Amino acid sequence: MTKQDFNDGLLGFLDASPTPFHATQNMAGMFLNAGFVRLYEEQKWALEQGKKYFVTRNDSSIIAFTYPKDKNYVMVGAHTDSPNLKLKPNPVIKEHGVVKFGVEPYGGVLLNTWFDRDLSLAGRVSYLNSDNIIKDALIDAKKAIAIIPSLAIHLDREVNEKKSVNAQTDITPILSTSQEFNFDEFLKEQLKMSGVDDVKELYANELSFYDTQKASFVGLNDDFIASARVDNLLSCYVGMLSICSVGENKPMLFIASDHEEVGSESASGAGGSFLESTLKRVYSDFEEYTQMIRSSILISADNAHAIHPNYPSKHDANHAPRINKGSVVKVNANQRYASNSKTISRFMNVASSLNEPIQNFVTRSDMGCGSTIGPITASRLGIDTLDVGLPTYAMHSIRELCGSDDAYSLYKIILGFND
Repeated sequence: MTKQDFNDGLLGFLDASPTPFHATQNMAGMFLNAGFVRLYEEQKWALEQGKKYFVTRNDSSIIAFTYPKDKNYVMVGAHTDSPNLKLKPNPVIKEHGVVKFGVEPYGGVLLNTWFDRDLSLAGRVSYLNSDNIIKDALIDAKKAIAIIPSLAIHLDREVNEKKSVNAQTDITPILSTSQEFNFDEFLKEQLKMSGVDDVKELYANELSFYDTQKASFVGLNDDFIASARVDNLLSCYVGMLSICSVGENKPMLFIASDHEEVGSESASGAGGSFLESTLKRVYSDFEEYTQMIRSSILISADNAHAIHPNYPSKHDANHAPRINKGSVVKVNANQRYASNSKTISRFMNVASSLNEPIQNFVTRSDMGCGSTIGPITASRLGIDTLDVGLPTYAMHSIRELCGSDDAYSLYKIILGFND
């Protein structure tokens, strides 16, 4: 696979995955096409050595794994969720001549980037059909149905000096001037567009707004990739392609968990039981399970902060990753990242053997350090873990920016662990 093929597929994946539900659905389709067998948690498993499998939880988290004789697994972890604006259960607000939707920020949203963007809505809807069975379906309006207009500078002369965003009152997307809007009819129409005609009663939904602008190459030489949800669908794409590129005889596992942006403490988050439960079903003998855990490695892949050329003081000068200069090893003395000298050395060794560049990131000592799924998974499983990332600008913006070289480089390094 060439870098251009890799990046073209990445742009398509980003555009097709406006929510964790859609990302998981797309990865499941990829695994089916690559010969993986689908498993269901509520059914009995009868695994056969030499085959590949995948399983989902909550339609928003997914695990894929090979099942060879060798138990020295290379595991890759990522997360499916990104900061966004989630629809409230009773969203419709009709006032001042418009129809608006009430939303709640999900995760650490960079709110001021959501103004004046063409927004659409996607997610999961639950409903009752004519057989009195509760069903779920994914919807995606795709077209721009809403916008959050900025307040004119004439009405706020100090906006460029001091701008704050009130999450309750300032970021309610407007949809229409027609007061006849009916939310239930809107959902039924979206369900029908998704192929669902049998809707007796609408129940709950989990819907999120997203920017309709497509992912694209940016720069004189296509140096950058600009898109929504780069954090962390970029790592999901790398992990997905990596496990699809190895043979059935290579021990590899990929997990993409939901809810990282809000702490991972959920049934489908990295703090939940999904990975541990899956591994214990694969290796039901405790002795074998422990041997597998202690002979394996987890590469936790989540985006890293590239040094911003307009704000260089926000970085430690000796640990300031640059765009298109390679994957980033993330280190924190207080275990906000799980990397240690042993796991870092293994990563360095593989990267060096392939002549792939790597960088280091340490947060400034006078600034707080974020965390990710690495320490959570390491704590729960006891597996040796490395936290890596791909250098990114504008993390948690509605439109983030990464390099067009770095993800392909990480993909090659991950495959190098299996050589």
